[in-house]
Amino acid sequence: MLGKLKRNAFISLGLGFILIWLSEATETQVNYTAKPRVVLPPNYVKEIRPPSKKGSPVIVDFSIFVVDINSINVEDMDFRVDMFIHQCWHEPRLEIPDDIFEEGDDYVTLLPEVFENFWQPDPYFLNSKIAEIATLTHKFTSVTLYKNKTVRYAARMHAIIACQMEFQLYPMDIQVCPIHIESFSSNNQKVKLRWSDSGVTLNPELKLLQYNLGQPLQLEESDGYMPEKVGNFSRLTVFFRFERQIGHHLIQTFAPSSLVVMLSWFSFWLGLDAIPGRVTLLVTCMLTLVTMFTGADIPPVAYVKALDLWMAGCMLSVFAALAEFVVVKVLDVQYQYQVNRIPKRISNMEKGQCATVASWEGGAVRSRKATQTPTTPGQTSLQGNGGPPKPARRQSLLSVAWTDTDTGVEKIMWREIDKVSRAVFPILFFVFVLLYWPILLMKSS
Repeated sequence: MLGKLKRNAFISLGLGFILIWLSEATETQVNYTAKPRVVLPPNYVKEIRPPSKKGSPVIVDFSIFVVDINSINVEDMDFRVDMFIHQCWHEPRLEIPDDIFEEGDDYVTLLPEVFENFWQPDPYFLNSKIAEIATLTHKFTSVTLYKNKTVRYAARMHAIIACQMEFQLYPMDIQVCPIHIESFSSNNQKVKLRWSDSGVTLNPELKLLQYNLGQPLQLEESDGYMPEKVGNFSRLTVFFRFERQIGHHLIQTFAPSSLVVMLSWFSFWLGLDAIPGRVTLLVTCMLTLVTMFTGADIPPVAYVKALDLWMAGCMLSVFAALAEFVVVKVLDVQYQYQVNRIPKRISNMEKGQCATVASWEGGAVRSRKATQTPTTPGQTSLQGNGGPPKPARRQSLLSVAWTDTDTGVEKIMWREIDKVSRAVFPILFFVFVLLYWPILLMKSS
């Protein structure tokens, strides 16, 4: 009997321990599941926006801190932005006990899982190709709750933003690329986005390779009608102004091409006796310009750019120098042909005159040789029997050579063209430069 009582006592004691353990486990589970209810009332519905005064929209303050801008792609016309975004709004339905705040603090940071039970605005980047929250082991987001029932949401994001770029003034173009932020499902009567006091802030250590980022950034708030969503939606816009740095192009394109054009002018100082060197110099200059502009980092667009005009001016100058060489060579060939042809005419005329004189005197063979009276290098006259001089050479060489009436020196046309080209070609190129740069600077500014 005593053993039976002891056995029942042990059984009752064991059942008691089991009941106590179950009650503690149940209480722990209730406390765990009740944690989100510390700030959310039992009748809270996250699908309904916070109530506002007289039906006015919920104000959501938006701010951006730009960490980095990179991968400005002129072919795809987009750029990548790494940034922190911040959203703040007032949620009057929260029940916030004072014991959740640490001493001296007026805010508390909640777990991202708790934030899933809150009402959230739904802004998105209207002109983004990709927009993602950065992750490592978890998403980089945080939710801060203040005593005045203000909710602040922060996230680290990266986005690829589309930008319609124009390259008429390349390489002195200025690209204005906006980022449009808009509420996706709530129209402007339900949710209104506005820039906070900080607006958009840039990382002070931010540097771009080929661009200068214009300051300050232009911010706008507007209401845009979206026909696909049939309504007006609140929209925020920030404009990034990318000003291309021209130093790289001055060193890699403009300065070398100018030197190549100047190098082509040396051909005017080479005589026609150096035909291989002159042709090689001009052809090499032309091929150098073609290779230089073909390998340049030029955006593939269908319209004419400022760099295309510069390339056309340089290549036209070298091509004109090559054409000038062809012209002077043709003139030299004509000159040499006529110079070699005149002595033959003179000898034929001398022979014909001697025969005529001999037959005229009939038997008494007495011929008078035609005396050649030297005049000028480009002029030859024949005198026979006291006849007048005949300027045969001057008339035959009138198209390719002439005699200067002041100095009496023979002028050859191809040599005169080379002399004039030594001054005309540099003057025309400098006029082109003086017109090109002021117009380009005026339009770019």
